[in-house]
Amino acid sequence: MSATAEPAAPSRRELNKAATRSSIASAALDLLRSNGSGNFTVEDIAASAGVSRRTFFNYFPSLEAALASVADGFMDHALEQFRLRPRDESILESAQAALMALADPMSVAPMAELFSLTQDNRSLARSELEAWEHCTEQIIHAARSRLGTGISELYLHALAGSVISCGKAAMTVWFVERGPDLSAESLAVLRQHLIDAMGLLGAGFAPPSNAFPQAATASPSVPTTKDRF
Repeated sequence: MSATAEPAAPSRRELNKAATRSSIASAALDLLRSNGSGNFTVEDIAASAGVSRRTFFNYFPSLEAALASVADGFMDHALEQFRLRPRDESILESAQAALMALADPMSVAPMAELFSLTQDNRSLARSELEAWEHCTEQIIHAARSRLGTGISELYLHALAGSVISCGKAAMTVWFVERGPDLSAESLAVLRQHLIDAMGLLGAGFAPPSNAFPQAATASPSVPTTKDRF
């Protein structure tokens, strides 16, 4: 791993801002759980978080954005692990390793809960969309930091879009299998699906040996494509 300068510790002001943002997001999710979609307002969220309406809008442009931000913690932790990986390692290998480093399956709980709630109530689709868009922006930023400012924007956006698509696929399959089950066992399955999806992307989506069992003896297996990301 190449040597890099240690990031400066966050100031008290930055810590306070992060705490306020987290408090607002948690209040929004709590109200969604207790009241249901469409049964609470920005003013309700602000009151529950102990802030003014103006403060709410200093942090979030909408109620949906506040809900979407509950997924930020998972991405923050994953990107912390990504940045610890060797800089000469491929992007997708680093992404897969970062997910594996998040050994506690509960780390994915907020994102899983948001996804589950939006599947049951499509009026919350905007919150889910905003969460994925924010994840995309973070992945682009992390990849640019790794590869340098001269990297192609098409490359960065195609890479981030592919990673996000794999993430969505993993969560969709998990929800079909487990429904809104947020137990540690269920979330461990989701975490493994995310890891496996990154592996499929890194392998160029070469089908696994058991993908077509009925044709296993009829044709040779497809070679694994080397990860070029």
